[in-house]
Amino acid sequence: MTIDEQLIGKSYYKTLVEGKENVHPIKALGELYMEEQRNAISELSFIRFAQGEIYFQNCDYEAAIFKWENINNELEPWAKKNMADAYFKLEILATAEDLYRSIQTDSDVLKIEVLLQLFSTYVARGKLDFAVEVINEAVTFNPDYRDVTSIAKAFFEKHQDWKNAIELAVNESIRTGDLVWFDILQSYVEEGKIKKTEPNYFNEALVILFKADLAKFERLAVTLWNHYRNGDLYFTWIKELNHILLHMEGGSSHSWKELSAVYHDTYFELINGKHLIREISHLIPNHLSNWVKLADSTYSSIAAASALAWSEIFPSSIEHSAINAAEKKISQEMRDRNGLTDGFELFKSVVSWARKNGIEIGHRFEWMVKELLDLKAPNLLIAGAAGNEKSGFINQLLGETIIDDSISTTVMFKDNEAAIIQEIGDEGEREISHLFDVSEDSQTVILYKKPLPFLREKQLAFIDTPGITGLNRFRNEVFQYLQLADSLLFVLHANHAFAEEELEMVVKIREQAPDLSIHFLINGANSHEMEQEVIDRATSKVNTYFSKAKVFAYSGRNEQLEPLTQFLKSITNHDNLEEKRTSKVQHYIRKTIKFLLERRVEMENGFIESIKWNDEMVTKLTGATNQLRDLEEEKARVMKRSFTKIKDDLKVQLMEDIPKLLKGSSELIHEDSDFGKIHVQLNNEMNNRIRHHLDEMIMPSFHKVIHQWINEASDEFDQAQEFLNEMGAGFNDLYEEEKLSLACDFKVLDDWRRDADRMTRGNVHLENMNILNRFTPSQFILKSAGKLLGAIQQNKSMLYNKYKQFIENEDYSEVAAAVAEQFFQPFELFEKSIDRDVSMLFSPPLAELQEAVKESGSQIEFNKESLREIRENPELYRDPITLFHLKLIQLEWMTDVREETYQIQ
Repeated sequence: MTIDEQLIGKSYYKTLVEGKENVHPIKALGELYMEEQRNAISELSFIRFAQGEIYFQNCDYEAAIFKWENINNELEPWAKKNMADAYFKLEILATAEDLYRSIQTDSDVLKIEVLLQLFSTYVARGKLDFAVEVINEAVTFNPDYRDVTSIAKAFFEKHQDWKNAIELAVNESIRTGDLVWFDILQSYVEEGKIKKTEPNYFNEALVILFKADLAKFERLAVTLWNHYRNGDLYFTWIKELNHILLHMEGGSSHSWKELSAVYHDTYFELINGKHLIREISHLIPNHLSNWVKLADSTYSSIAAASALAWSEIFPSSIEHSAINAAEKKISQEMRDRNGLTDGFELFKSVVSWARKNGIEIGHRFEWMVKELLDLKAPNLLIAGAAGNEKSGFINQLLGETIIDDSISTTVMFKDNEAAIIQEIGDEGEREISHLFDVSEDSQTVILYKKPLPFLREKQLAFIDTPGITGLNRFRNEVFQYLQLADSLLFVLHANHAFAEEELEMVVKIREQAPDLSIHFLINGANSHEMEQEVIDRATSKVNTYFSKAKVFAYSGRNEQLEPLTQFLKSITNHDNLEEKRTSKVQHYIRKTIKFLLERRVEMENGFIESIKWNDEMVTKLTGATNQLRDLEEEKARVMKRSFTKIKDDLKVQLMEDIPKLLKGSSELIHEDSDFGKIHVQLNNEMNNRIRHHLDEMIMPSFHKVIHQWINEASDEFDQAQEFLNEMGAGFNDLYEEEKLSLACDFKVLDDWRRDADRMTRGNVHLENMNILNRFTPSQFILKSAGKLLGAIQQNKSMLYNKYKQFIENEDYSEVAAAVAEQFFQPFELFEKSIDRDVSMLFSPPLAELQEAVKESGSQIEFNKESLREIRENPELYRDPITLFHLKLIQLEWMTDVREETYQIQ
């Protein structure tokens, strides 16, 4: 046992009592102490140190401390440490801590022992931050020291200090290369303890583990990958791991099953369209290079195809050596011939993205692609010029009259247990009861399914297109369904087989679908001699242009059915049907991608045109609004002026009629009248005469003229409505829809008629006027004279003349004005409301125009924002299409279907 081990175990005393095993150590050390003391120069520190150890071993900690306090030789640092140990046992922890911290020594062993004891003291005192600091110091100072890393690990785990626990595991993995520490790190990652630790923190450990154990490296890498997946540090992790693997040699002997799968999933996550290319372009090349290098048999082909596809889209982005490796793998392995379903899934994702971006592909187009998945029967497209009796030929084969030349829509015939007829258009599908129930829209296709023995026995499906004719022959529907067909049978007529016009048609078809096998049927050969002659002539011409085409002459005779069946079988076999359909689906994907690229330019131009159009519409609509407001003001002014004239004319009449009416009341005065009360009687009679005149003369006349006025208003408003109808029609022509009605609210006229009837029907409610009972000098004198002199008979003649003269000469203008004021009071309220009522009449069209201006303004802002976004961030539209193109090329590499690609700008 070394001296350090004795000092650590507090057994140093054994070196002093060696040879005295039969004597108790206390006694032996006591004797040594007495003996040493007798020397002239004594050294008692060693003995005291040893005595302290014995006391400590026997739990006499105070005695031990007393002994160790008096050590002043080289053992003094150890004595301080032992004193601190004793205080720790006595649970006087503060003193123990102070002593531990005061120790100064050159001994590495003592330093580490002090750190470990100080750590225990901090833990006992609950000073965990200090404990962390000290145990980390101990690990840093001497990680190989007895149990120091195990103590640290246990402490960190107990207190869930995962940051320090992970740091310890990583550092020890790097320092020792011990797989145990890698297993510990693996468990921490699996348990989710690494949280937001930067991925590069594990780089050195991963490099060492790669060299030590590939299986454990794969497991740790996959676990870390799953931890960082979908987090903020995901891209950083991918970058770091790929950087590591790119520069590592070896590993070819290991089957990277799990990591290869993770590379596959991650690659397709990155290119799923959620990320812009600029966000992933720095990750993909290394990712693909490594994937090609480590892909197992399950993913070898797709890894190689993915690398080659990326390199095709982004040349020089992947190292040439990785491309060579990918090409070697793709050539050595069997291509995936089951790419039809994958192709259709890609097509669906392209269509889904297009719809989310406001681009409608059309249901009919989708239906055509989906039909290619049905591998039960090849599709034979039957075409021909109009008049070649193609429909009769088809009916004869199907065994019943189903179609005739009047059908101007493409029909697909399929054998099916149940009879179903569907019309497929861009908007969707609908069932119809008969072929002739087809909608007028020619952009549809009919799917005709029912039990059809010929198709079932021959395992065929027919696609019948309308006869090709006229100047529009190259826009015939046959060109829309070429990719849906597996082979084409072009029907010729025996009387003019393969005329120049037909040749042009078939050549055009070949240009559109160069891989489609084209064959010919000569319909109507009515004799064997004619058959042979027609066949020879037509075959010669056909072979000049279509060397692989087959020709069959058909007269419709029953004995020809079997040869015809053999002919159809020879031109519609099932060989490589899935591969051919895969190519067709990829064609449709390519066509869709090209369409989306063109739509990008069209969208930008569309936004520009829309902004311009809406700007013009705002100008036009604003002008129309101003016109309508002017029209409203004009009509209100006209109607108000005419109403005022009616009222003023009537007022003038009243001012003339009432004085005459009142003066005529003088006829009621007689010489025998009671002149003391005559003024009261006259006043009442005058009021009655006024009322009667208003009721019988004025009001009926006013009723008539006000309704004439309303009729005139109706004419005025009808003229205005005609103007608005023309204006609305003009705008609707611009909108290309019935958007604006600009209909006035003619209920205003009904309200006016109701108000006019209410005001002009029935008796006038007029308050009694004080006509002769006013306190004017002439009236006062006359009334007074009547009272004083009326009782005397001889005075009545004089009073009669005076009263009559007074009544006939009195000025009744004030009375007439007062009557007019009362009479016209309700009509003045009506007059004041004319402006408001006319405004209500024009309110609906005005609101429509204002709403249209608002809509155009909103559309302008939307289009400007959309245009700005397209121009500032073209990648938002372009990048997903580029990634679709990338996936298409991957499919092509996997299915050995390669076509000339195009560059996405």
